Amino acid sequence: MIEVADYSQSFGKKEVLRDVSFTIHKGEIVGLLGPSGSGKTTLIKSIIGMQRPTGGTISVMGETQPTLAVSKSIGYMAQADALYGDLSARGNLRYFGKLYGLKKKELAERVEEVLRFTDLTADASRPVHLFSGGMKRRLSLAIALIHEPPLLLLDEPTVGIDPKLKRVFWQEFEELRAKGVTIVVTTHIMDEAERCDRLLLIQDGRLLDGGTPQELKDEFGSIEGAFMRKEGV
Repeated sequence: MIEVADYSQSFGKKEVLRDVSFTIHKGEIVGLLGPSGSGKTTLIKSIIGMQRPTGGTISVMGETQPTLAVSKSIGYMAQADALYGDLSARGNLRYFGKLYGLKKKELAERVEEVLRFTDLTADASRPVHLFSGGMKRRLSLAIALIHEPPLLLLDEPTVGIDPKLKRVFWQEFEELRAKGVTIVVTTHIMDEAERCDRLLLIQDGRLLDGGTPQELKDEFGSIEGAFMRKEGV
């Protein structure tokens, strides 16, 4: 699904990521784990095709990014909510669903399905500018899911979500994985990292290591320990 080869990304003289290589297969949940500012969001944006790599290549479903060829096959939940505040939750979902090419009947059904999943049905007619931060995060996830994409890229998807709903989200992620959906999640939350099939550890623009949560714990004692050992602490 995703192949990253010798990827680097710079903005002016600032090098954010360098010499990053990895592969992600269909039906995996892969966690990009690292502290704030480590380059996780930059990497996600390059995978989506929002920016052209400074060096190396990124291929998504056989297409070299950036390209529009796979844009409708990707669901993206950004770290910062990109919503229309004057529209209702239902209005936002209809708008983005139409952009993804959903037709009238399918669109109506999908809107109600994702509203139920994100527990927003009762507030679906309220303008989004009245929503709390957590409600906006839920709506952003609903938009990422509206077109049932085979690839989901979720940038800190559970920030501001209460623990009960967070469990519901992860249950859904695991069900999607069972259906063959590939999910890439950025996080710095360790209990979420443990639910991923594989982890890619990113620190200061470098890919430190990768493996299953259990493999990293077996080698370093804990996932946090993997970071500390790699940094020479």
